Amino acid sequence: MTDHTPALAAFDAAIAQAKSADAAYKALQDLAQASVGARLFTIMTVDMAADVARRAYTSDPVNYPASGTKPINYGPWFDVVHKQRQYFVANTIADIAKVFFDHELINSLGCQSVINMPIILGDELIATMNILDVEGYYTPERVQMVREILSIPAKLAVLVAQTREPKA
Repeated sequence: MTDHTPALAAFDAAIAQAKSADAAYKALQDLAQASVGARLFTIMTVDMAADVARRAYTSDPVNYPASGTKPINYGPWFDVVHKQRQYFVANTIADIAKVFFDHELINSLGCQSVINMPIILGDELIATMNILDVEGYYTPERVQMVREILSIPAKLAVLVAQTREPKA
């Protein structure tokens, strides 16, 4: 079993010093990459009352820029992540293509597997952490690592980001 203490200590130091939403999310990205692995990392925030989602952070601003809002896409993925509040895991591009319209772009980036983790605070889904890597990468063992290592830091990163975002 790998000792994730150094990665968690680095996250702790980075989140304690985060002065922007991007810095908070970058701390989480670094932890995800050091502990579980992620070729592509994004955070999507959701506003269910307004029925919109927003890419709040991305490790690839060229191909997946942080952007304005877009309507929430209802379907099988929504049912798993939003309604059931479960992780969505796909380990082939064929499975990704069933739920993501941008599967060709995802594949072109060398990503054929994904975990979408719901981030729930106050009994409300407020964001998802999305990590992608090569085909077959997110084994049951790695999914369990996400649960054990990234769940609480993801909540903390979102909370810190919310306090560091400019007020509208």
